[in-house]
Amino acid sequence: MPKKRLLIIEDDVDVSEMLMAYFESQGYEVYHAEEGAEGIALSRAKLPNLILLDIMLPDMDGFDVCKALRTTTLTKYIPITFLTQRDGRADKVAGLELGADDYLTKPFDIEELRLRVQGSIRRATRDHLHEPRTGLPSGSLIQAEMTELLNEEGWRFLEIVLNGFSAFREAYGFLAADEGLALASQVLTEMVAQHGTPHDFIGYLEEARFTVFTHAGQLDQLTAAVAECFTERVKTLYNFVDAERGYVVLRAGTDQEAHEPLMSLQVQTLDPYTYLMEHTTYVD
Repeated sequence: MPKKRLLIIEDDVDVSEMLMAYFESQGYEVYHAEEGAEGIALSRAKLPNLILLDIMLPDMDGFDVCKALRTTTLTKYIPITFLTQRDGRADKVAGLELGADDYLTKPFDIEELRLRVQGSIRRATRDHLHEPRTGLPSGSLIQAEMTELLNEEGWRFLEIVLNGFSAFREAYGFLAADEGLALASQVLTEMVAQHGTPHDFIGYLEEARFTVFTHAGQLDQLTAAVAECFTERVKTLYNFVDAERGYVVLRAGTDQEAHEPLMSLQVQTLDPYTYLMEHTTYVD
């Protein structure tokens, strides 16, 4: 299973270094920002599975950081846990009202924090809000976001298909296949952050299929960047021989031997109305 991504927005060096060392030892991929603006930018660029957020930051209030994250499409579904010295009831209520998922005061027990982080991520995946291998919104969140956009103009509904995924899974196994999905998610996140807008949305539709709702002005630039970046980085998932020749051999030496190309991302524009009609379940 790919590593869970954790973003720590904390200006206290001792606290941040301790948290980074601890959660890295627990198998997390950890990012750190000392200021609120940097944390917002990293949230958009990395789409972490959870954010640990201090309130007292040097450049802006942590409440304002939370509000910015919750009012921006790209980041509004990321679980947020406040981690702060401000232990007043009013502060806790204010944080939760802004959409934070949890609130823990300093000094804290590191094991308790670990369990709270695990619990928040688990709830997001258990309730089918986030796909566990990619950390991306899925299911009802995609439909809800699309429904909000239907009456707006200036956006496009993109479907991104991970071609060659089944062949890769057959050749390399399920754990490697999970890494392939995680890489596709990472590439989409980074390219949308670079070529899209903060109001774009990235989701996981179903097996090896992703979606992006984008307001990007240069759509061709975004789609080309996605395909090119993935094509270059996907080689790291293959052994040297397969990566060099550009294909994998399945069922070698049998009548069913097949040569399948390396995985690639195919991007196409879809009609959102047609998609909703085909995927919405109606209950009498």
